[in-house]
Amino acid sequence: MTVSTRRRGGSAVERLLIGIAALVVVAAALIVTFGMGQKTMDRRLHPFLVRDDGVLKALAARYGTSRNSEFAEEWIVRDFFGDRREGVFVDVGANDYRQESNTYYLETELGWSGLAIEPQRKYAAGYAEHRPRSRFIPVFLSDVRDEPATLYVPPSGLRASSDKSWAESGGERVTEAIQTVTTTLDDVLDLNHITAIDFLSIDVELHEPQVLKGFSIDRYRPRLVCVEVQLQVRQAVLDYFTRHRYVIVGKYLRADSGNLWLTPLES
Repeated sequence: MTVSTRRRGGSAVERLLIGIAALVVVAAALIVTFGMGQKTMDRRLHPFLVRDDGVLKALAARYGTSRNSEFAEEWIVRDFFGDRREGVFVDVGANDYRQESNTYYLETELGWSGLAIEPQRKYAAGYAEHRPRSRFIPVFLSDVRDEPATLYVPPSGLRASSDKSWAESGGERVTEAIQTVTTTLDDVLDLNHITAIDFLSIDVELHEPQVLKGFSIDRYRPRLVCVEVQLQVRQAVLDYFTRHRYVIVGKYLRADSGNLWLTPLES
């Protein structure tokens, strides 16, 4: 029989490696927890993730407790730009002109203008009546142009997606399937003579990587990007921005668990 001469608990190096492994496991668990993809899950977790967060409290104290965006997006944009007036936004997946809008305040209170890109034409009237400085563009963005596409729409319209199972994952059944064709963000910007972007918002329910592939970000170099990052597409989105030398604005991480906020490395 072989008798081990190793001391109880192992060597210092072994204990260090075990500790590192434990930290990796904990970190992975936290990433999964904080990265849960569904909006319904975000709504359930969000208050608990940020209840004691100093950044969120500071934003609320500075900008008031009411907002038009789903969570803290409106406050974050205002904070980043210091309530600057008359900027240019591009809102991809704009949805309703006001409900859960990241750009309503910018236009109506700060005089910004820009594009509201949304394939659901039912929202056009709201923009025409209430947001005259926005140009409503009813197109489906992707990485190629002139390809057939289907947008699956539940009754609320909030989780409309090219992925039917995702559109229904919030508890609603799809009641409409909009048949359309694709175009690219580059094409839309060219047609509307947009040459510079201050704020870019992208929320297209798992289609973010395709939208980004059709966007020449180095040409427009938006100063701030807000992009929804569900777990299924998070790595592809991060890889895109890393390639184009964008970095995460760290102070907003705990204030918003559903989106990534990015700015050019050189800014």
